[in-house]
Amino acid sequence: TFALRYIIPCRMRLLSLLALSLTAIAALDNGLARTPPMGWMSWTAFFCEMDCERHPHSCINEQLYMEQADKMVEDGYLSVGYKTVHVDDCWMDRRRDAQGRLRSDPRRFPSGMKALAKYMHDKGLAFGIYEDYGTKTCAGFPGSYGFIQTDAQSFADWNADYLKFDGCNIDHDLIPIGYPEMARALNATGRPIVYSCEWPLYLKHQPEKIDYNIIGQHCNLWRNFDDVNSSWESIISIISYYDRNQDKHIPTHGPGKWHDPDMLVIGNAGITADMARAQMTIWCIWSAPLIISTDLRNIAPVFKQILQNRAVIAVDQDPLGKMGRLVANTTDVGVYVKPMTPVDPRNGDYSYAVGVLNRNTVKSNSVEFVLGRLGLNFSGGYRIDDLWSGQLVGVFKPTDNFKTIVNPKGANMFKATPVSLAELRGRRFATFK
Repeated sequence: TFALRYIIPCRMRLLSLLALSLTAIAALDNGLARTPPMGWMSWTAFFCEMDCERHPHSCINEQLYMEQADKMVEDGYLSVGYKTVHVDDCWMDRRRDAQGRLRSDPRRFPSGMKALAKYMHDKGLAFGIYEDYGTKTCAGFPGSYGFIQTDAQSFADWNADYLKFDGCNIDHDLIPIGYPEMARALNATGRPIVYSCEWPLYLKHQPEKIDYNIIGQHCNLWRNFDDVNSSWESIISIISYYDRNQDKHIPTHGPGKWHDPDMLVIGNAGITADMARAQMTIWCIWSAPLIISTDLRNIAPVFKQILQNRAVIAVDQDPLGKMGRLVANTTDVGVYVKPMTPVDPRNGDYSYAVGVLNRNTVKSNSVEFVLGRLGLNFSGGYRIDDLWSGQLVGVFKPTDNFKTIVNPKGANMFKATPVSLAELRGRRFATFK
């Protein structure tokens, strides 16, 4: 049993987080991505497979994106918030046209990108496209260097709703120039296009050159760390990176500007249900973009249920947009707290999401903590709901111990709502300890 009253506190306590959250921070002035983007992206599931003869069901072509779009609508992903279908690298022809414009590969995307965007829009979905600031994309297709205005206009002409802008094959000293240049070019088209940058990712070994306040003035979201892959080691490495850097990330994160820990690998080979709940829990505690990368045509029901848990998604999509903080930590266990709505209008007391992560790969851990030591100090107590089981746990005072058992490579997630808010809604709950 881990009694978290003995856990070493993080450098900044929850009160510091709340103070920082009151500071107004300028974001990209396009009015977009006021909650973290949600959708589906091809890369982690399908990478750059282009042999459609040998791999007809997993090659990067227009049929793949249309079939995934069909499943997003038919199987309920759109109805819970997953909106955008994202084309990633390898969609292009190897050469631009005679006017210097990008064009899609004529064999794999014979209808063109505007027609693919229309297919998405007709289904109520949004359309995301990929490019790279460099001379070439990461897979060797034409990059936008020297063509930024032309490419931005092409994306607008094709009715794209979202651009993922990579950073391969370019002098890193030019990155702080190129990413703002594309932001201005996108805005100049007059079409609202969510702008996803990989700006800090390519400067991760030069952290002194990363200023998230500046990045947030130009980008709606941005990658910081390595690409995710379908393994526990990858998920934990990303979590560890974000834990180490949370004091820089939290105050520069919120509506219109989001740190992006990369795609959800839930449903892929190598990922168990416990791993899936762990990734979903922490990503939602962070208010991270929720971009699925798995084959929705054959996903197992347990993973579909995890991805479509409305109570968990509501934590991610909370309108306050606060990034949760690791507030207690041991070698195996981390506890995260995120302030969120509803907020009591009479006294400003927040509700909270609480995530409990077990990094141990072989054994469950019994975790115990006092609510008040995590920053949950409302004297009237909190109604606590288990968001994965959907069950009411009870009502707890700040001085009460809270206990939970977490599976290996897993996470539990709870919503703590001030009892006063429950009473305002005409509900009464028995007090449990």
